[in-house]
Amino acid sequence: MVEGRAFDGVITSPLAGRSAKPRRQGQTMIIDKGLGLAQTGDLLALAGDYIDYIKLTFGTAALYPTALLRAKIALIRSFGVNVYPGGTFLEIAIAQNRLAAYLERARDLGFDHIEVSDGTINISPADRRRAIGLAREQDFQVITEVGKKDSSIPLDPGEALGQIQSDLEAGAVKVIVEGRESGTGAGIFGATGLVKTDELEQIVTELADPTRLMWEAPLKSQQAVLIARFGPNVSLGNIPPAEVLAVEALRRGLRGDTFGLAQQQEGD
Repeated sequence: MVEGRAFDGVITSPLAGRSAKPRRQGQTMIIDKGLGLAQTGDLLALAGDYIDYIKLTFGTAALYPTALLRAKIALIRSFGVNVYPGGTFLEIAIAQNRLAAYLERARDLGFDHIEVSDGTINISPADRRRAIGLAREQDFQVITEVGKKDSSIPLDPGEALGQIQSDLEAGAVKVIVEGRESGTGAGIFGATGLVKTDELEQIVTELADPTRLMWEAPLKSQQAVLIARFGPNVSLGNIPPAEVLAVEALRRGLRGDTFGLAQQQEGD
């Protein structure tokens, strides 16, 4: 990692309390739709301290040449960043009755995390727990996701809360609330991307440890709302690679959208 920052000793982050890696709170997950090896290396050299997870989204991992994928996974992990294939890929494996083989191949390729979701197919609670258990038996850290990708199936906060609690009890290290790549019409977001605050509050106020959640929030307006609600150490996912520094600036009050929060913090 780079030693020192360009304005160290001159400017401090206006919004205090940002956690450093390795961290369990305030994690950032990047959505990778096909970065090459050189692009990945450049991203990590610039912003590896601000990235906790890289998700090779959808089923894109299936399209990589094997040697290149191994090299990319090894490169990502060498920067202390976790990497995993998208949940849709696991859903395809389940639909094809190839879950065990999928997990074995993922482990062989070097992945250390696996996402378990049912965003596009229906999985019974028992089968979902079984998938989490099989992944843990293969020594994966398991991330799960709640919510459907179909905008005609709105998130039910009560059902989502029950699923979150069940996944955590089954051994998930983090539960992602669906927000899709677009940030619209899924999870806690309406058709235009506005945050449904009632649904959000219903989930977090009844959850014992809201820091175990990660919110997919690809839009700046969503990120700002979540930081205002939970502080700089809210976990955010589906961040485009080019937006990593912009999101970190939001977390630290180095952007107009959250600089005002820093001033409020000083006044408290």
